[in-house]
Amino acid sequence: MRIARTTRTALFAVLGICFMTGLAFASVPLYRLFCAATGLNGTTQRGLVAPGSVNHRIRIDFDANTSPRMPWRFVPEQGSETVEVGARDMAFFTATNRAAVPVTGTATYNVTPYQAGKYFTKIQCFCFTQQTLKPGETARMPVIFFVDPKILDDPDTKDVETITLSYTFYPVDSGKPAS
Repeated sequence: MRIARTTRTALFAVLGICFMTGLAFASVPLYRLFCAATGLNGTTQRGLVAPGSVNHRIRIDFDANTSPRMPWRFVPEQGSETVEVGARDMAFFTATNRAAVPVTGTATYNVTPYQAGKYFTKIQCFCFTQQTLKPGETARMPVIFFVDPKILDDPDTKDVETITLSYTFYPVDSGKPAS
């Protein structure tokens, strides 16, 4: 049985639309997986345990920002620290809600230089959950991390002496329930 040319063209068009719609829905999770696997654009890794110190030190700078719509004061407790590569370390950030109402926020993060992102591993981080602060409330937020010793073997990171871990807090849509 022969399918008419216009019917075949319409069928291919519908299949193409279905494929492109599916690809559009899958693009965000696929991009996140790709960035996590490659460290693209400073995406950090997630881990459970640090491998152990390798007797090499690297400086970590901490940066904190808020969206203009976020009524919080958000700062690192230390601007920087020098850590042993491979050793587990912890840094704290402090957030204070300056609004007269409770505010829920979520943090995004980035590491620069970008090529160091795949070697910067977070074990625990406040950025993985929404944070709600009552009016005037201050919260101390830890991040537990390590720098993977493989950074020392990568020719693209041989000159990296300082890594910057940067966070930006954004308000969560007020129509959604707070966590």
